[in-house]
Amino acid sequence: MPLDQSLVGRATEPVVWDVEKGHIRAFALAIGDANPVYFDEAAAHAAGLPKIPAPPTFPTALRPRDPREGVAIDWRKLLHGEQSYELLRPLFAGDRISVVARIADVTSKQTKAGVMDVLVIETVGTDAATGETIFVGRGAALIRR
Repeated sequence: MPLDQSLVGRATEPVVWDVEKGHIRAFALAIGDANPVYFDEAAAHAAGLPKIPAPPTFPTALRPRDPREGVAIDWRKLLHGEQSYELLRPLFAGDRISVVARIADVTSKQTKAGVMDVLVIETVGTDAATGETIFVGRGAALIRR
């Protein structure tokens, strides 16, 4: 399957994740964030939070399937170009999140290294019980031709 606009809208099936205290702690340790609200319920309450929150980049750990599956990509030529998250509310221990990824855009651009295809992947996390959108992640993958 070629890298072109025909891929836009290609989406994954939802994957449901339970946000767990242990996973939040491990993630905070991995990124070097020692804020006690990520480790201790009393610290979270003292900070005015109802539960232990997840760090802002925690959605990275809530992986959906890859909407690029089956697309002819030379993974040796792929570079992760950027990543951003729009957090509509914090994630908390005990949340159950449904995550779906889709290809939002496919373009190409001329660079000093030659022509590169740019795939924008959008990941949406929703509350599995209410359908409320919790976060939207956007990442760009650059693939050298």
